Amino acid sequence: MDRRLFLLALGAFAVSTVAFVFAGLLPLISADTGVTVAQAGYLVSAYSLAYAIGTPILSAVTGGMNRRRAIALALAFFAAGNLTAALSTGFLPLFGAQVVIGMAGGLFAATAQAAAVALAGPERRAAAISVVVGGTTFALAFGAPAGSLLAHLVGWRGAFFGLAIVGALCLAALWIWLPRDLSGSHSSLGERLMVVRRPGVPSAVLVSLLYLVGGFAIIAYLGPIVVDGVGLPAEYLPAVLLAYGVGAILGNYTSGRLADRLGATRVVVCSMLAASIFALGFSAIMKFVPDGIAGPLLVALIVPWGFIGWTFPPAQASRLVGFAPDVAGLTLALNASAIYFGIGLGTLIGGRVLEYADVSDLGIAGAAFPLMALVVLHLARRERRVALTG
Repeated sequence: MDRRLFLLALGAFAVSTVAFVFAGLLPLISADTGVTVAQAGYLVSAYSLAYAIGTPILSAVTGGMNRRRAIALALAFFAAGNLTAALSTGFLPLFGAQVVIGMAGGLFAATAQAAAVALAGPERRAAAISVVVGGTTFALAFGAPAGSLLAHLVGWRGAFFGLAIVGALCLAALWIWLPRDLSGSHSSLGERLMVVRRPGVPSAVLVSLLYLVGGFAIIAYLGPIVVDGVGLPAEYLPAVLLAYGVGAILGNYTSGRLADRLGATRVVVCSMLAASIFALGFSAIMKFVPDGIAGPLLVALIVPWGFIGWTFPPAQASRLVGFAPDVAGLTLALNASAIYFGIGLGTLIGGRVLEYADVSDLGIAGAAFPLMALVVLHLARRERRVALTG
């Protein structure tokens, strides 16, 4: 395995940590900037929607650029965006910084996967991509709790300073070690989006979107859930994020094996059903269980919840590739945009729940969207059966 793939994975770790670390930062940013936690959630939406919208556009614009230069450009803007966030004097500059960070992160992720394939060769394409994507999983498992712990020790600005430093180090290392002849391949935005017309792809992308909306209506607001929902001290939040991340790594690792044995669709269906049950369980704990019991019970459920939640992405990616194997790179990029749209919309919806309802209602909102995704999946499968028999 080419060792430079692990540098690309480190870059993926850095750019993905931003999406997950906010669960631990929102209460601190809220207290420091004078906005509510729900309003601070707009920062997650800014990052995620910029990532989702910017990735296909910037990938098309820079498609013909040398990939080493495109990666350097993305990491330079990523580091600058995090430095701007750390030095921001108000909420609006912080919001703008998240837009820059999201667009830079999306460009890096798309270009890094293409560079990984070029480094490893076609025969090891899947393994190379999995190494880079593994950086995202470790961002959730270790980047988010580490960033949250750092923020609680030195302030939320310290977390952004740390990300800026990691981004700059990745930029320097990849600029030195990546070969200079990593040429790009240009394809227009229209050509990239034509994949939506493939049978099965639109419904699968919608399922990914809905699932992530439900998940991040809860994940983004773990801070209020831990403190206000079950009465644990704020210092417990990094440990809760770490527990979730451990479950996520185990789920991500197990998903492929389960999909090979049971079928990817069965794994996706089970994951969506279980995610809805866990979400409703969290609301029930916050509403009906006394604080002295609710806190430990929530912590006990975090690892299995993370496991269940992260059996979904690999199995869903496998389903999506199966619909159009000849353009797998484009369908996976489209799925990544749907995932980040889901993160952004889920954070917006969770914030509105906090504003107009109660923290204990987050689980109810989070359960609704995986159930909607199940309906979409069922209707799409029935439509395909009718088309085959007709």
